[in-house]
Amino acid sequence: MHPHPAFRWEDRPAIRELVRDIGFGALFAATPDGPRVAHVPVVWLDDETLGFHLARGNGLVRHLDGATGLFNLQGPDAYISPDWYGIGPDQVPTWNYVAVELEGRVTRTDDDGLVAILDAISNEQERRLAPKPEWTRGKMDPALFSKMTSAIIGYRLEVQAWRGTLKLGQNKPDAARLAAADALEAQGRRAVAALMRSAK
Repeated sequence: MHPHPAFRWEDRPAIRELVRDIGFGALFAATPDGPRVAHVPVVWLDDETLGFHLARGNGLVRHLDGATGLFNLQGPDAYISPDWYGIGPDQVPTWNYVAVELEGRVTRTDDDGLVAILDAISNEQERRLAPKPEWTRGKMDPALFSKMTSAIIGYRLEVQAWRGTLKLGQNKPDAARLAAADALEAQGRRAVAALMRSAK
């Protein structure tokens, strides 16, 4: 994560909310063949535990149970032109971004745990699609659902280290940060602009 202390993000409820909102990221783990990454949908199973699943054929599967995993989530980001600050020529380009790293022990679930993770992920995502009627696995042929789930494995990541970064120009004067936010908004980068306006 970014070393500048102004950008450290330690608000766990807000981090949880960002992970819940995005629901997708990269899981890294060490293997005898070197570091590997898998891109996974995630869901909070409780305040300290993420649930996710991998295809049974994924190379990480052989090494993940009991290992340390690092889940990385990228939030909104944008290039920042030094011209936008309006505070003179001695500025440099940068990138503003929101990112989260959650590190902890990974354990494989049983079949019931896998189904619970799948239900939780689909429930979390489907409720956002309202007024569309929610999809549930109850709409599927149970035998087909069972066959399809036999191709994946469920996991829990018990978060032991939380590392968040909110790099939104907090190290600049307020007027310069807000001017850059206005320029971003004009470029259509509304998410980062809004975050920059609320940064302290």
